[in-house]
Amino acid sequence: MLLGEHEHTIDDKNRLTLPAKFRREFADGCIVTRGLDGCLWAWTPAGWDNYRDSILSPLHPLSKEGRQMQRHFYSGATETVPDKQGRVIIPAALLEHAKLGRDVVVAGVNDHLEIWDRAAWRHELSEVEGSAEDVAERLAAHGS
Repeated sequence: MLLGEHEHTIDDKNRLTLPAKFRREFADGCIVTRGLDGCLWAWTPAGWDNYRDSILSPLHPLSKEGRQMQRHFYSGATETVPDKQGRVIIPAALLEHAKLGRDVVVAGVNDHLEIWDRAAWRHELSEVEGSAEDVAERLAAHGS
């Protein structure tokens, strides 16, 4: 399970150093793609396969929504292997998508990492903290 938040930087060559506690899990590779809510998602190869098989593959390719979701995740995805220092290259198009500057936060979110611009992460956290109780109540009322 991937947990915690870690402040890091992206260097001039668009490389992100993965937090030390996650490097072993990503040693065999990393799939980085567009996420939701203005961040990037990073998966281990096995995590990506599970996400692809359970969430993306079942989407009907003839439905507009299915095509849109598949385009969103697949066309933005890149496969990379961390170098000896645990750095992965983030393509310019993905940096632009998430509006990532030099200062980022890498957050463990159960089965994947989220990569956020540091200021955007702080804003997201303030919104989450302000509404988590309300969301929990609505989910409980729906039995979810």
